[in-house]
Amino acid sequence: MIQEELESRGIVTASLTMLPEITVKVGPSRALTVPYPLGYPLGAPNDEALQLAILKEMLKLCERTDVPVLEEWVL
Repeated sequence: MIQEELESRGIVTASLTMLPEITVKVGPSRALTVPYPLGYPLGAPNDEALQLAILKEMLKLCERTDVPVLEEWVL
C-alpha cells in the first residue's frame, strides 16, 4: 500500500474508509472510518460543512503516534 511506503519515508498519512473490516486487514498507520454507503464517503454532494468536519477529523489522526489507529467518525 502506498500509505505504508510513505510512512516508511517519514511522511505521515491518514486514510478514509467505509470498510473498517478490510482496513484492519490492510493495516494502515492511521484511518478514519465513516458510516456512509459506498459512493458517498463524505456525505451528500455539496455538503461542505459535513465534508470539512470529516476531513478535519481525519487530519487530527496525523498527530497520533500510537499507531496503528482506526477511529470511527460519528455525527
